[in-house]
Amino acid sequence: MAIVGGSYGGYAALVGVTFTPDVFAAAVDVVGISDLVNFMRSQPDFVQPMLAYNWFTYVGDPADPEQAADMLARSPVSRVDQIRTPLMVVHGANDARVVLAESDQLVEALRARGVPVEYTVMRDEGHAIENPENVIALYTAAERFARFDEMVPGLRKALRDSYLSSRAVGGGWSA
Repeated sequence: MAIVGGSYGGYAALVGVTFTPDVFAAAVDVVGISDLVNFMRSQPDFVQPMLAYNWFTYVGDPADPEQAADMLARSPVSRVDQIRTPLMVVHGANDARVVLAESDQLVEALRARGVPVEYTVMRDEGHAIENPENVIALYTAAERFARFDEMVPGLRKALRDSYLSSRAVGGGWSA
């Protein structure tokens, strides 16, 4: 079984392979949070006022040293030594919500340990992978990496059909 997610789901995928390293056969992290403290501190100005009502309450306040220590303990980057699962990391270079440094520091730590990680930085993307060519490239690479088509026959065609039909009516991507 593989674990896949984007943004907070990417954080969940990374938590899956750091806190339960023997559960998943593969993991795909797309624009995921690897360091809760850095994530909170690097939010753009327009997001800062909203943090007090949800993130500070449920995740912690990085300005408080005790809470920052707890946040770091819950951050995948502090547990990279636990990762044994094949990992694919994808990030948009222009991401203002989860900055590229989140993925860079994770990948650097893994490579320093000699752990293979497939890392793709999409230079023309931000927090959402939206350009049609990149969406297709992302899901084709994820399917190949995690061998989803072996687990769910026909998945590639279903994802492509879902994406193309949603674009035809002007909607977003869903599967």
